[in-house]
Amino acid sequence: MPLKISVLADRPDLLDAFHAMASPWPEFMRHDPMGSLYYSMTDDFADYILVCQDEAGEVVAQAYSIPFLLDADELPDDGWDGAIRRGVRTRIAGDVPDTVSAIEIVIDPSRQGTGLSAEIVAALRDNAARHGFDELVAPVRPNGKTDIEQPMGVYAGLTRSDGLPVDPWLRVHVRAGGVIDKVAPRSMVVPGTLAEWRDWTGLPFDTTGPVLVPKALTPVRCVVEHDSAVYVEPNVWIRHSTR
Repeated sequence: MPLKISVLADRPDLLDAFHAMASPWPEFMRHDPMGSLYYSMTDDFADYILVCQDEAGEVVAQAYSIPFLLDADELPDDGWDGAIRRGVRTRIAGDVPDTVSAIEIVIDPSRQGTGLSAEIVAALRDNAARHGFDELVAPVRPNGKTDIEQPMGVYAGLTRSDGLPVDPWLRVHVRAGGVIDKVAPRSMVVPGTLAEWRDWTGLPFDTTGPVLVPKALTPVRCVVEHDSAVYVEPNVWIRHSTR
């Protein structure tokens, strides 16, 4: 049975169930400063956030997006962080947004692998159209990338025998009509002290150089002399027409 999908602004009664859903992010990624800013402002963007219920009324998925003023033809290299940064600035400045970007889709673990992703991508696209946008863009995190040293541009171009992307998330978007646009080389930037990175990952972070962290898409750069480490993650921009 199809999901019942509402914008969060229309269903404040579902806020508790909405916030109770577990995050799928690795712990270190929950400390992206731009992400922390966005998730603290969900009330401000509630018309662009979807809450998804099953036939019993249980919240089984959620989807986030954000409108922003890009005022350019090319999507930004700072991807996910950049969409959030521009979205917050657009709202504070009172500017008129010209772009809307997907931010995250979260599906209850018990419902993963049941085809809900495509339905939710379509719902985000429809919501963008409802707000008058000609397209929905998405800085997609290709979770299927397991070779941490492989350039994202190479991985994003890999296809199966049917011509669809090897990566499952890229494949969902392409099947839904999305077109791969470009790599966003610094889409998510997570800085931290060595103590913070040890706490987030359980790894020693005691040697200067690249550190291979499970579920990271690229190495984390550690500088012991400065008590810091930084993760810079590339994502892949995809465009969905709403027309």
